[in-house]
Amino acid sequence: MKPLKLIPWLIAGSLAWTLGYVYNIYYAGELSWLRRMYEEKVAIAAQVQAPNRLIIAGGSGAHFTINSELIEEGVDMPVINLGLDGPVGLNIILPTILEQVRPGDIVLLIPEYMLLLDEDGIGDRSVGFAFAIGKPGIGDVPLKQLAQDAWSLGVPSLRSLSESTMDLVEEGKVSGYYGPVTEHGDPQFTNTRTGKWWKMNIDNTISPHALNKITQFREDVEAKGGHLVLSLPWVYAKTDEKTRNNVLKTASKLEKIAPLLYDTESLNLQTDSSLFADTHYHILPEARKLRAEELVTQLQPVIEEIKLNEQ
Repeated sequence: MKPLKLIPWLIAGSLAWTLGYVYNIYYAGELSWLRRMYEEKVAIAAQVQAPNRLIIAGGSGAHFTINSELIEEGVDMPVINLGLDGPVGLNIILPTILEQVRPGDIVLLIPEYMLLLDEDGIGDRSVGFAFAIGKPGIGDVPLKQLAQDAWSLGVPSLRSLSESTMDLVEEGKVSGYYGPVTEHGDPQFTNTRTGKWWKMNIDNTISPHALNKITQFREDVEAKGGHLVLSLPWVYAKTDEKTRNNVLKTASKLEKIAPLLYDTESLNLQTDSSLFADTHYHILPEARKLRAEELVTQLQPVIEEIKLNEQ
């Protein structure tokens, strides 16, 4: 085939890829909903001009577990839920949160174990999310993976297209997993589980990469005049000896970085599946009230100590 005859095919292929990219990032792909949620949260953070704020950070295990309004009442400072999405990866989550930190802020980082145990901080949605928010260079993603994942952004999945089509047929609009948020950044809707529950194992301790990233994050937060506090997540999990030992070892390492909030008896390992929504980390609205009460009790002495040290 002569080169000139390839031109129409190249144009058609480029157009198809561009349409797929627009669908994934700006229209109805899951990344598009995640991008919109992120932009909403950033806008909320920009509007809160108080000298001291509590910023909740992490993946969806932070986003879908917080009742910011109740926490705000308990700690007497504005609370903003900037929880994102676990598959975005720690390498992307931490720098995007850092951009929102101001002097006097307290950042409460609640990372899921998928983030704590991950060996390189790069998730399935790292590259896609970085492109979606206009920052493709963040995250220290290897060049080969960056190129491969960037190319896939122009190829909508069959599942995503099918779901969008069904939404249009049944509801007259397209919806996504990450919907609109409240004025605090909390989710307005909760998905529920349809499959059977099983208790999660915590098979390892925090990875050296995650430990280094969180240590560097603390330094970066402090350099901006903020303070870092950590919390173990609530998770529906086994409480066998191996799981508890791995959680305890992880906690002992995190405690050397920053104040760590968790129940010393349960280790935040929950055994009642009725507290949870659709995943082992997402909890139902009523359970978020219990989580809020627990966090307020744990946060109050830490916040008092921070205020004393600032005087």
